[in-house]
Amino acid sequence: MSAVLPLSANNGRALLLGDVVTINPKFDRASFSDETLVSFVPMAAVGAGNGKIDISRLRPYSEVKKGYTNFRDGDVLFAKVTPCMENGKMAVARGLENGVGFGSTEFHVLRPSEVVDTCYVFYFVSGANYLKIAARHMTGAVGLRRVQADFLAKTQLPVPSLGEQHRVVAEIEKQFSRLDEAVANLQRVKANLKRYVKATIQDLTSAAINRPAITSTIGDIAISLDSLRRPVNKIERAKRPGIIPYLGANGQTGVIDEPLFDEELVLVVEDETFVGRTAPFCYYFAGKCWVNNHTHVLRARREVVLPKYLNLALSYYPFIPLTTGSTGRRKLTKAALMAAPISLPTLRQQQEIVAEVDRRLSIARGVEAQVDANLQRAQSLRQAVLAKAFGG
Repeated sequence: MSAVLPLSANNGRALLLGDVVTINPKFDRASFSDETLVSFVPMAAVGAGNGKIDISRLRPYSEVKKGYTNFRDGDVLFAKVTPCMENGKMAVARGLENGVGFGSTEFHVLRPSEVVDTCYVFYFVSGANYLKIAARHMTGAVGLRRVQADFLAKTQLPVPSLGEQHRVVAEIEKQFSRLDEAVANLQRVKANLKRYVKATIQDLTSAAINRPAITSTIGDIAISLDSLRRPVNKIERAKRPGIIPYLGANGQTGVIDEPLFDEELVLVVEDETFVGRTAPFCYYFAGKCWVNNHTHVLRARREVVLPKYLNLALSYYPFIPLTTGSTGRRKLTKAALMAAPISLPTLRQQQEIVAEVDRRLSIARGVEAQVDANLQRAQSLRQAVLAKAFGG
């Protein structure tokens, strides 16, 4: 990577941010007719740490002219509330419908003047060094603290000539382009690993049931423990601190003080997004845990099926035709689950298959760990580029 020259008071005037940008500019509410379509940008539409913004959602002006934050093309959106600010939910608004957008009131809007480049301001306020300082100046209750506009206004920003600002932005974006390409390649590897895991499980379990030792129903080879599970909301769990895993449809969602179960279990999704799901429909858990009401709880009948094999056999089972409800969030009832047909190989074959799956997936997990480490390194490099650009 070629170096980005650090900026300082030596090659750029140190000015207050509030002197070169307008913070939360006022909007003339009579500017549009009620029928005019505008971009709607909730907090979820702004990416964390990548500057991406989804402007595909449109709403009539009548629905958003009150109660939402307004901005226009070229404005910088700065998430002011925890944890969004600390996660770097910042973006430059571009391509807005009719040039304007409305969104979360938890955004500060920074409108650059003619002396500063929009992207230059964006990169400055989205740098990890700046966000750490901003976090120390947040006010409000713990868990929902906010960066005040006054803090932004008093921030010292190195402001060299516009030509120098453009050069710095171009250099940052050149480095980011290289990193984005590397990240895209790493993400493709992760996607291929997911397909490999699924194919491995399906291939090994399918081959084993061509000559099954048992053909029956899930209810014949496993016992439902659904009657023992109990949901506990976050507020109540906060009153019961502990170290026992609190499990839901997609794994652990928290902790609690005591267990409902202490054994090997197979937990199958009950009500979730079934259609288009890429994750397995179930997972294996051994030991002390508490389970909520969004996942079926199965105990394998060990005389016919190993718990780990049962988990493999159900991971990508064709459950969707057995579910009821809307296309999005569907439900797999206990009756449908327990009546579903299943074929099993011998216990010895099950043992061999579990061992082979573990062997292959351990390799995949090792590769994934390396990929994740490189993805983290790429994010660190992005922040290193910004730190160097602004003299951090």
